[in-house]
Amino acid sequence: MTLDINHLRQWIGRTEEIRDVVTAAPLACLQATLDRDDPDPEPGDPLPPSAHWLYFLAPTRQSELDENGHARKGGFLPPVPLERRMWAGGRIRFPGTLRVGDAISRHSEVLDVSLKEGKSGPLVFVVVRHRVSGPDGLAIEEEHDIVYRGAPSKSTQPPPSPKTEAQPESSREAVWQRTIDPDPVLLFRYSALIFNGHRIHYDREYVTKDEGYPGLIVHGPLIATLLMDLCRREAPDQRLRRFDYRARGPVFDLGPFSVNGCPVENGGGHRAELWALDHQGRLAMTGDAEFETP
Repeated sequence: MTLDINHLRQWIGRTEEIRDVVTAAPLACLQATLDRDDPDPEPGDPLPPSAHWLYFLAPTRQSELDENGHARKGGFLPPVPLERRMWAGGRIRFPGTLRVGDAISRHSEVLDVSLKEGKSGPLVFVVVRHRVSGPDGLAIEEEHDIVYRGAPSKSTQPPPSPKTEAQPESSREAVWQRTIDPDPVLLFRYSALIFNGHRIHYDREYVTKDEGYPGLIVHGPLIATLLMDLCRREAPDQRLRRFDYRARGPVFDLGPFSVNGCPVENGGGHRAELWALDHQGRLAMTGDAEFETP
């Protein structure tokens, strides 16, 4: 394997433009998957935070998939020659609102490609910015962090995330909390919603024997979605205007995990610190949400 970072950095500045329509069916299916008791979405209803991930899906042909279920590398994203691609985190701003029935567009740009050396080998970080617009202009601006790393030998187990009793970067206790059972049906349904064929989320034999993990892996965007959904459940009258999040460790389907939050007053503004813990209480994701009160 040859990893030429200078070649990969030639992708910086590449752009992509995709158009779509906010249809009601995917939104209704997401509501059901999150176990929400919401009315059926109607034309004109606002799109909740994270639901933009249901749109702009790449219709990759079956013959163009790798063995792991991902689309083959190349095209808009740089062809990083490392086997594992992970959703590392992101920063999302919501300056506007998208609604059911809207014609929408997404302008994407590769902002950065960088190489770092990790404990298990080289890591390549790719930062992509998405700007999603609707009839009223810019509605969502997102920077998405992707990390690539090589696959360890099959005899090497992935390192566990650090043990934590609660939110390690804060002394706050959880005020909001929800327990999630990541059963295979939940993971399959979410994979279908975002048209994600990656086998680590639904193929137990593949993920344990070929990838060396102890169980199915809960999607990073699903955990982020559950953190944003926790805000909707606990602060329904406040509109989310910013959500920053970072993956800290994997969540497997080996037992229930939790999403947690604590509201914070910040100079007259309203924030919430958020975090997810796996079935053993280890930190899986941190988040920071900022609201605007109508």
